Amino acid sequence: MINPAIIREYDIRGIYNKTLTEKDAFLVGWSFAQALNKKSSTVTLCRDGRLSSPALHAALTEGLISGGTNVIDIGIGPTPMLYFSTFVNDVDAGIMVTGSHNPSEYNGFKFIVGKAPFFGDDIKKLREISATYSDSYVCKKGTLSKKIIVDEYLSVLVDVCKDTKPMKIAWDAGNGAAGEVVEKLCKKLPGEHILLNTKIDGTFPVHHPDPTIVENLQQLISVVVEKKCDLGIAFDGDGDRIGIIDDKGGVIWGDQLLSILAKDILTRIPGAPIIADVKASRVVFDLIKQYGGQPVMWKTGHSNIKQHMKDIGSPLAGEMSGHIFIADQYYGYDDALYAGLRLIKILSDSEKKVSSILGDLPTAYNTPELRIECDEDKKFLIISKLKEYFIKNKIPFDDIDGIRYSSNTGWGLIRASNTQSVLVCRFEASSRQEVEEQFFFMSKLLQQYDLVLSEEKLLVSCG
Repeated sequence: MINPAIIREYDIRGIYNKTLTEKDAFLVGWSFAQALNKKSSTVTLCRDGRLSSPALHAALTEGLISGGTNVIDIGIGPTPMLYFSTFVNDVDAGIMVTGSHNPSEYNGFKFIVGKAPFFGDDIKKLREISATYSDSYVCKKGTLSKKIIVDEYLSVLVDVCKDTKPMKIAWDAGNGAAGEVVEKLCKKLPGEHILLNTKIDGTFPVHHPDPTIVENLQQLISVVVEKKCDLGIAFDGDGDRIGIIDDKGGVIWGDQLLSILAKDILTRIPGAPIIADVKASRVVFDLIKQYGGQPVMWKTGHSNIKQHMKDIGSPLAGEMSGHIFIADQYYGYDDALYAGLRLIKILSDSEKKVSSILGDLPTAYNTPELRIECDEDKKFLIISKLKEYFIKNKIPFDDIDGIRYSSNTGWGLIRASNTQSVLVCRFEASSRQEVEEQFFFMSKLLQQYDLVLSEEKLLVSCG
């Protein structure tokens, strides 16, 4: 059977040759073929640049073909290109071999079936199906073909900025899977483009490709400031998360970017529901309402968000983690390259610097995402125990995803990550002092579980 340790809520993920092996990859492919439940199905396949991706990709392909599925290999590229391939080709599903934003030793698989996310119970079912496999199984034998779609993908991206004014932009691909696409994209865009770390390298030699962590953005910040760029854009390891640096070198978080995009989209689709995850600032929900939209708070996680967008007909959604989902004039999946281009288009049309746009937004004191290492088998139990505490002490909270509790002037959040062995916290209030009070309140609660919310993580910003 597939190793249970690699079954996650949104995908399959583990440490190569420890929890995730080529045998697991074969079984994932074979089980996925059975889950599609068709006499003849076709799946597009893509991989990132991690050192373990070729071997896992090969084993996954063998499993799919052995299960009777026809495979179209589109090569190396970002996850959004894999999603794109399922929308523009007559296929049943797609699988991306990627470790996403995780360290280089990790890898895994993301799925899409029938243009919809494949997650939760669907992924758990793959393990159940894998138990029915045996070496004596008579293979059906699918086919393998290759197709290059990068130019088709680029043509859609470039179309966003066909009428934009020239700008100076720095791009940091983090040596991730989006690197080669970024290089080709920038040759087709107006203006001056400074490219950083576009060579795909699964060791990530310069910095870790997670644009939600400020330390990973320092190189990009320096270039934006020194070269007087209009904008800096960073990507994670598989190109579905975005990080933005404004013209003054400040970080624009995912919920702030969502606010900017929401204002633009709601001019065309007034009254539309706009989704933000539970980590988003209260300011974002207030702004969506002010712009004439319907603010919707929802569970964190790219699959959760995409499914809810479909359920309620939302043209836009976003997460603090930098996943931005745009269904207005696009396909509705999380594509960091497309989101970056939509921001460029807004800046070009507005004649404003991005720092000026942010300066027009209401301010609140808040922290970024604070991550606390926590054993996989303990993190959800701790959240359950904390809920009991909040109920007992009559502290109002929303448990749509973890615990988002309210205070007189703000809110705090603690939730178990579905992708990493961590608990995630965030705090917001109307003053720096109140944010600090919330921080130390949660820090004291966590001490009883031998978890430390270090004061070194208390970075309060006004934004």
